[in-house]
Amino acid sequence: MLAVIVSFFCFLPPQDTVPLDTVPANRLLTINRVLIIGNKITRNSIISRELSLKPGDTISSERIERVLVQDKNKIYNLRLFNTVMVRWIDLGTREADILVDVSERWYTFPVPVFDIADRNFNEWIQNFGGDFSRVNYGLRLYQYNFRGRNETVRFTAQFGFVRRFELSYRLPYIDRQQKHGLIFDFEYVEPKNIAYATQDHKLVFLRAAETLRTSVGAGITYTFRKSFYQTHLLSAQFRNSHISDTVASLNPNFYGNGRQQQRFGSLTYSFNADHRDVIAYPLNGYQVTATVEKVGLGLGDDVDQWSMTATYAHHKEVAKGWYFSNFTSLYRMFPERQPYAQFFGLGYKRQFVRGYEVYVVEGPFYALNKTTLKKRIFARQWNMEGMRIEQFRHLPISIYAKIYADMGYVENNPDYREQNVNTRLSNRWLGGLGAGLDIVTFYDFVTRFEYSLTREGTAGFFFHVRKEF
Repeated sequence: MLAVIVSFFCFLPPQDTVPLDTVPANRLLTINRVLIIGNKITRNSIISRELSLKPGDTISSERIERVLVQDKNKIYNLRLFNTVMVRWIDLGTREADILVDVSERWYTFPVPVFDIADRNFNEWIQNFGGDFSRVNYGLRLYQYNFRGRNETVRFTAQFGFVRRFELSYRLPYIDRQQKHGLIFDFEYVEPKNIAYATQDHKLVFLRAAETLRTSVGAGITYTFRKSFYQTHLLSAQFRNSHISDTVASLNPNFYGNGRQQQRFGSLTYSFNADHRDVIAYPLNGYQVTATVEKVGLGLGDDVDQWSMTATYAHHKEVAKGWYFSNFTSLYRMFPERQPYAQFFGLGYKRQFVRGYEVYVVEGPFYALNKTTLKKRIFARQWNMEGMRIEQFRHLPISIYAKIYADMGYVENNPDYREQNVNTRLSNRWLGGLGAGLDIVTFYDFVTRFEYSLTREGTAGFFFHVRKEF
């Protein structure tokens, strides 16, 4: 474990920004103009915010290409454009213009909700036999790039297995320097089926005709983007939840001491240093995150919990078309004794050892490492001129074959230790290895097909619709 922690903090690569004041002995260029074309909705200021070079800056002709490649990736990572082209135009007088050419995406998505209520597709199939009564339906509306300022409005009206109403409004910038932002969130949830316990590392659900839990949450998050690659977030949340007497009787520790109501406020600080080339499916670069959360602020709250999470992901092209990636995550929570609703561990929030997707391994501490080696076996882009809607004319498809090996460790929950339950996968190293295919296409859509073997000798096919990390 010490080796994992040391490698996490000691082997961070240097920052990949290009200092503009370090100019090699080469032809010196002065930036004359920055020209932005193709943006019919997006404001110029949103794009120019991502550019390292401004009119009047100087840079060598030898280094300008590297800078523009980085700027192209930063603009693409806004997730506002299908294509981005950034190049410089030599004016022949020791001056150069910068040309940015973008193709905008479609920004309004009314998406029908047809989701399974379980943590992932594999749990739904293997643990619940693909029961369609566990499906949620409704409407989810996304308005990206609202007002052309990269603002996002999200509204959800969901029915079925879990009734849910959500409203979120994200303003990435509220100042002229485009460094400070705000996020507002509201959520109302009424499930008629909830997981009230864990048996042999699998969630046990209770289903009833009446609502089993009512939860209302609201919060505000302040964001500070100090530089191109570093973002700080400070979030304040409040949540009030109530469970039925049936849930409280089946698991008196659900909210603790047989309580049916739980109220708490929370404060969360997060740091994100993101130097990946393409956020949607990175092939080069690295990312470091750290989060500290305090649940229960001493104002009559029903929860008292501290948690800390740190992650490090590294991606590198090791040969032409061959890519290596590694991910490490560490989590610690205290006090260790918590109500069941506050239990956490591997299996939640996409943190799991591949091959163990159908399990949850809960405890106050975990360590996780994932390693992948992949080969790009197909990559092509089509420009479908016959498509009437311009934003859907660009169709890229890339396919990667991969092998992977994961390992993880969870310190068992103290309640489980005393009751001698859920001990099979805790307090021991878990291991999973396998092979698969990743398919990456337009609008950052990623599908993963994987076949995994575990240390316990189990094997299975797994399907996911997001990147692995």
